[in-house]
Amino acid sequence: MATLVFGMNVSLDGFVDHTEFAPSPPLFRHFIDQTKGQAGSLYGRTLYELMAYWDAEQPGWGEDEQAFAVAWRRQPKWVVSRSLAAVGPNATLLGEDVEAEVRALKASVEGEIEVAGPTLAASLGALGLIDLYRLYLHPVVLGRGTPFFNGPLPRLRLVATETIAEEYVCLSYAPA
Repeated sequence: MATLVFGMNVSLDGFVDHTEFAPSPPLFRHFIDQTKGQAGSLYGRTLYELMAYWDAEQPGWGEDEQAFAVAWRRQPKWVVSRSLAAVGPNATLLGEDVEAEVRALKASVEGEIEVAGPTLAASLGALGLIDLYRLYLHPVVLGRGTPFFNGPLPRLRLVATETIAEEYVCLSYAPA
């Protein structure tokens, strides 16, 4: 059975915004290793369209960007969207009954499936489908933006902490 994990970079005040801060090279390498070990990713439309950047080679990529692209391309991706008619390589568009399809996905896949996007995570969390939340805390305060918890606030219990590159802390929480 798969474990659904919602994890994102987050400011100290709880916001996610890839345009305001980015991972340092050590944290990016952490994400490369994590992506290599995942069974797949489950995306909402907005984040899927943003991440589709990794489907095509980009000029100026270094070794780490190449490694991430290879890891991301090889894993299956499932996309939840009412507006997309098609998705890219190694991706499957889920149908109308998202809850049933995600439950079937959890039952049929072994390993960790990344849940990408706070809106999708809020919907799946409300259905009791998120098994783990990972907050990658960055030492910034934004004061605005999309909150990491973008919907019903789950009751959580801390299950792990990890310091990465002396400036980031990953807090892992399971539903209480």
